[in-house]
Amino acid sequence: MTTADHAIDRYWARSPLVATLLYAVLVALLIFTTWSAVANIVERREAVRAASDLLAQLEGRRPSTLPSGQPIGPIPDGSPFLEGETVTVAGAALLQRVTMAVGRAGGSVQSSQVDVQGTQSKAGFVSLVVSCEIDQAALQQLLYDLEAGMPFLFIDQLVAQAPVPTTASESGRMRVLLGVTGQWQGAAQ
Repeated sequence: MTTADHAIDRYWARSPLVATLLYAVLVALLIFTTWSAVANIVERREAVRAASDLLAQLEGRRPSTLPSGQPIGPIPDGSPFLEGETVTVAGAALLQRVTMAVGRAGGSVQSSQVDVQGTQSKAGFVSLVVSCEIDQAALQQLLYDLEAGMPFLFIDQLVAQAPVPTTASESGRMRVLLGVTGQWQGAAQ
């Protein structure tokens, strides 16, 4: 051994309190490092479990749920596709669905045009363009009603014109142009 090694040994022998404190600090550091590593492993395991749950939901193997295991919101009733023996009947069902949604939101339909022979109709989609008047506060409710219910509908176009009241008695209703599309499976349902 060298003299430097003997000097360190002599220092620890003369100061047992310093040696004990250094030992306690090293043990505490070891315990903290171990706890940190275990916490990191648990955190990563939870992240993997959450990602696996999300993947299962996206793949359709499991319905979306809250942490308590309850489904997220009510599951809408009905078919996800437009129903009807012909594409014309499916277009009428789409028009009826949109008209009812506008009415529930307190609006009124001004005009509508169903497209059953467009480029998308060959892929089984039926499109509708509807012009309506609705209160500004009810527009979000209308959009939610259309996209969250059954059959599945997609908003392709939304043009909203803000109300321009010319007199104090006019209402603040917006003019809205909606392009809505739904999928029709055909007569073999």
